[in-house]
Amino acid sequence: MTKKEIVENFLKLAASGYPHEAFKLYAGENFRHHNVHFKGDAQTLMLAMEESARKNPNKIFKIHHIIADHDLVAVHSHLKQNSADLGFVVVHIFKFESGKIVELWDLGQPIPSEMINENGMF
Repeated sequence: MTKKEIVENFLKLAASGYPHEAFKLYAGENFRHHNVHFKGDAQTLMLAMEESARKNPNKIFKIHHIIADHDLVAVHSHLKQNSADLGFVVVHIFKFESGKIVELWDLGQPIPSEMINENGMF
C-alpha cells in the first residue's frame, strides 16, 4: 500500500468507530500525536476516537485532498457529526517511519453558516 492509501484507510477506520483496528494495522510502536485536547499517546487518542464514534454513530467523513511528500502525508477533509451538522474542515498531517504512522498533527476549523469567501472551504 502507498502512504496515501494507509492514511486514507486509517482515517476511515477511525472515523467509523474502529480506531483500535486502525492503530493495530497502521500505527508504529512509538506513535505520538499533537492534539492539544488529549494526552499524546496512541491509547488516549484511540479511546477518544471510540467515544466520538459512540456519541456520533452517524458521523460523515469525506476526504477532499491527500498530498504525500517523502515521509509526510497531509489530508484535507470534511468531518460532520451527523447529516444536519455543517461540520469541520480538518487537516491531518501524518509522519511515517518504516511504513508505519509514527506521528500525527490535526487542525480543525468549524464551517460557519455564512461565509464571506465565495470559494468555500473545499
